[in-house]
Amino acid sequence: MEHDCFRHPVTILVGLGFPAEIHGLREAYAWLNEWPPSKRNATHAIALNACRAALAGQIDVETARGTFVAFARRANLLAPEAIVAGGEADAPAQAGNSKSV
Repeated sequence: MEHDCFRHPVTILVGLGFPAEIHGLREAYAWLNEWPPSKRNATHAIALNACRAALAGQIDVETARGTFVAFARRANLLAPEAIVAGGEADAPAQAGNSKSV
């Protein structure tokens, strides 16, 4: 379904640092839903709720994507190239992100 796809996929690091692309709401929601309960926090809850709301048509897909990106960044899962591929909205994070993965 095209209406739940992100304009740009979000690349996260999984396992031993292998990149995985999340292309849309359903993937992001499933991934967040499988996140271990012991590691969940407020950022996780916001991203999960935003994906759920976007799937229900209550908020914009790209708004939910932004919350997923914020969660991935806070959890140190966002791949460095994902910051560049995300477009202008993610550009300020690139300048402040000198951490190598």
